[in-house]
Amino acid sequence: MINAVDFYRMARFLYLKNIPLLPWIIDKVIFYMYNSVVPHTCEIGKGTFLACGGVGVLIHPRTVIGQNVNIGSNVTIGGRSGKKNVPIVGNNVFIATGSKILGDLKIGDNAVVGANAVVIKDVPQNAVVVGVPAYIIKYRKDTSKRYGEV
Repeated sequence: MINAVDFYRMARFLYLKNIPLLPWIIDKVIFYMYNSVVPHTCEIGKGTFLACGGVGVLIHPRTVIGQNVNIGSNVTIGGRSGKKNVPIVGNNVFIATGSKILGDLKIGDNAVVGANAVVIKDVPQNAVVVGVPAYIIKYRKDTSKRYGEV
């Protein structure tokens, strides 16, 4: 089944080839099919997965997302009022359902953002953050496996 990331990749390809109009049409298809905003202007690395096809996901147009990132449903990755820059998400990050990542910040590689967490500060590599606002509860020791693998 085709999901929002697949549509994003088609739109991004057309955008990088300077083909007008079609990327914006595909963005509208993503919005109407999945009730999400995954703009072709953001950068999403290979292997990134949107849970439930990407339902309810909102990504800022200038966001940079690394490789092998797992993003749950109803996640917001965007800016904050008065801040020019937007989040940068590292590689192999797990972002749980309902999380909000807001403002000029960086999520380090192999980090885990808990369900419904509100991240407004940088998250270091291998950190697990939860809460509102998000705080570190521990650091992952074995990062050779993706989150959730045994």
